[in-house]
Amino acid sequence: MARVLGVGGVFYKSADPEALRTWYRTVLGLEIQDWGGVVFSPEAMAEHPGAGTVFSPFKADTDYFAPSTRDFMINLAVDDLDGMLAQCRAHGVEPVKLFPDEANGRFAHIIDPAGVKIELWQPKPMA
Repeated sequence: MARVLGVGGVFYKSADPEALRTWYRTVLGLEIQDWGGVVFSPEAMAEHPGAGTVFSPFKADTDYFAPSTRDFMINLAVDDLDGMLAQCRAHGVEPVKLFPDEANGRFAHIIDPAGVKIELWQPKPMA
C-alpha cells in the first residue's frame, strides 16, 4: 500500500509575497531561494533528537490559533528558542504567547505580517 512520507511543503496565498519572504528572511533568518521558497533538509531536524513533523487537524472552534483569524498555523522547529525570540524582538516582533516548558519541548507563538500564527518549537531532546 502506498503511504505518505511526510509534509512536502507549506503553501499559502499572500497579498504581498515578496514582503512576506523578506519578513521571513529578516526576522526568522530563513534562506529564501531565488525561486521564492525555502527547502528544509531532513538532516537539520535529524540533528535534534525529539524533533519531527506533526500533522494534526484541530476542531473548527479551537482558539489555539488566536489571535490569528487564519484557518491554519505553521510550526517551525528551532534550535534555540531564546535566541530566536531575541532575533524576533530585534526586528520588532514580540511573542503573542510564551509557554512553560512542556514534555515535547519549549514553545512560543508569533504572528507573521499575513496574520498567520507561527509556533516556534524547540524540541526537547529524547532521553
